Amino acid sequence: MAAALARISRKALRSTHATLLLQRTLATASEAAPASSSAPKSIRDSPDRVWWDYRGQRKIIPLGQWLPKVAVDAYVAPNVVLAGQVTVYDGASVWAGSVLRGDLNKIKVGFCSNIQERCVLHAAWSSPTGLPADTSIDRYVTVGAYSLLRSCTVEPECIIGQHSILMEGSLVETHSILEAGSVVPPGRRIPTGELWAGNPARFVRTLTHEETLEIPKLAVAVNDLSKEHFSEFLPYSTVYLEVEKFKKSLGISI
Repeated sequence: MAAALARISRKALRSTHATLLLQRTLATASEAAPASSSAPKSIRDSPDRVWWDYRGQRKIIPLGQWLPKVAVDAYVAPNVVLAGQVTVYDGASVWAGSVLRGDLNKIKVGFCSNIQERCVLHAAWSSPTGLPADTSIDRYVTVGAYSLLRSCTVEPECIIGQHSILMEGSLVETHSILEAGSVVPPGRRIPTGELWAGNPARFVRTLTHEETLEIPKLAVAVNDLSKEHFSEFLPYSTVYLEVEKFKKSLGISI
């Protein structure tokens, strides 16, 4: 009987000792858990992750019911802004940094015409001269860089020199040339086949037949050049070369 009691007491002591060890282990783990959970977890981004800022510039900006329309074979540079009632027809090109803001009225860039770098085209609600307030650029027109055109009409086969300004209601008739830096006041008409220059623009001379033939050739040459730029964008381009170069600079295996 005494031997049986001794065995039972030894078993009870062993189980009590195991229970105490288990409780001590759990208490230690529970004390260490808050310290580890309170420590901030550092998330390391992938080295080839690209951060996109969706607040940045957009090429196509719809305004209300108006959505800019661009022909399939027209070239519009990536940093151009087209807003509202803007239509870019076949073969036309709008070059880097230009802004075509059709929020108040229509803007049209005709077939094989080109709007070169940093130009601004705008259209007012109405023209003080009573003439059409939309901005219309007809076919085979070259608009030089840094020009400002507002609610004006440019007929086919014309050249608008760099840094020129065409105010509301002005009209440039076909086969005409404006020298660089010309300012056409509101409602002024540039007759066909003439060269004008100055601020305000004044008649200089009549264009020769050979000069009028060169006007559409210039527009076609710019159109051919735009095709090389057009090939750098979707659906195919050589941008993957820049991506590979960037990955190599970060030490990412290609």
